[in-house]
Amino acid sequence: MRWSSKGLGTGWTAAAASLGLALLPVPPALAATGAASVTGKPQAGLKVVPLSITTRDGKTHAYRIEVAATPGQQATGMMWRSRMAPGTGMIFPMSPPRPASFWMRNTLIPLDLVFIGADGRVRNIVGGAVPKSESMLNSAGAVAAVLELKGGEAERIGLQPGDRVKW
Repeated sequence: MRWSSKGLGTGWTAAAASLGLALLPVPPALAATGAASVTGKPQAGLKVVPLSITTRDGKTHAYRIEVAATPGQQATGMMWRSRMAPGTGMIFPMSPPRPASFWMRNTLIPLDLVFIGADGRVRNIVGGAVPKSESMLNSAGAVAAVLELKGGEAERIGLQPGDRVKW
């Protein structure tokens, strides 16, 4: 999964801004080489940290997640991966918090996207994002992070808006 800059070149556009979409541009170095979209290789070596989700039923679910911290890491995200181990995921921190929009281009596995507000609570969830789709998957307002989990995981644990995420 990657942040979408489809049709936007390497910078913000007035159209995206008017729609309230926070589209992360592909860094110029990556855009020039096409590395973010054509390498065909998943990225490796990202920092891994613990993350917990506490659902409304009081249960806490533990994960080990990769942190896509830099613009280049965020542009590549989960692209080119053919599998995802249980209990893992990837988080895209955003500072300052802003509306976010993703697509599944070059993503080979279904994912659940969990949009997290600055208060650490789930704002909205897009479950079962379709591999290779270029449909835009949007946050419901400004978010401080987006968490990608294996497709079906949000439903499996009963995740809902308002649940708490700590990482």
